[in-house]
Amino acid sequence: MEAAFYDFISQFGYFAVGALIFIENVFPPIPSEVILPLSGFFTTTTEMVLPLVIVAATIGSVTGAFILYGIGYVLNRERLMRFFNTKPMRLLGFKGSDISSAIDWFDRKGQASVLICRCVPVVRSLISIPAGVARMNVAKFSLFTFVGSAVWNTVLCTLGAAAGSAWQTVSEQAEWVSDIVKYVIIALVVVVAVFWIIKRIIPNLRGEGDKDETPEQGAGAHFKK
Repeated sequence: MEAAFYDFISQFGYFAVGALIFIENVFPPIPSEVILPLSGFFTTTTEMVLPLVIVAATIGSVTGAFILYGIGYVLNRERLMRFFNTKPMRLLGFKGSDISSAIDWFDRKGQASVLICRCVPVVRSLISIPAGVARMNVAKFSLFTFVGSAVWNTVLCTLGAAAGSAWQTVSEQAEWVSDIVKYVIIALVVVVAVFWIIKRIIPNLRGEGDKDETPEQGAGAHFKK
């Protein structure tokens, strides 16, 4: 994959940087931790200059973020509430009111997470979806996404340029940090899932079971009398 990135950037320059980061924002598994240091490295071997590389990457970041924002915008509160009010979702412990409460929280206190998460591996792209669901103000979303993306892009591109031919070392370190974040997220998901099963799913399944047994229990009680 690195060879493909190398050939693409060497041939198309700034356009390739912006396009790759755009794709990385829409498909998070594509590693910006490789693309950005490599792009920085190219400023030491070609006529590309660091400020324009950062600008190209940031344009790609913002435009890519709006794709995921649009997906969240289409999903919206009402559709998600209807989905989570279906019987299968209720059996899994969800309620439409959970979605409404989460969106209300995001409106009150979570919008700053768009800025913060743009500098965090893994979640930096996905944060655009809840922003879209909550119909976050477009101007504020654009500003937060631009600033957070610019910081992330500037750091990795600058480190890649400073490392020169050793840019892969920067990529390896950035990917190591990304892996740590992934492990932390997985651990949190596991903890939340266990808590959710105990507090929501098991009581719900018991409740459904009690409802199913009620007619038989009633008939049995009547027979004993």
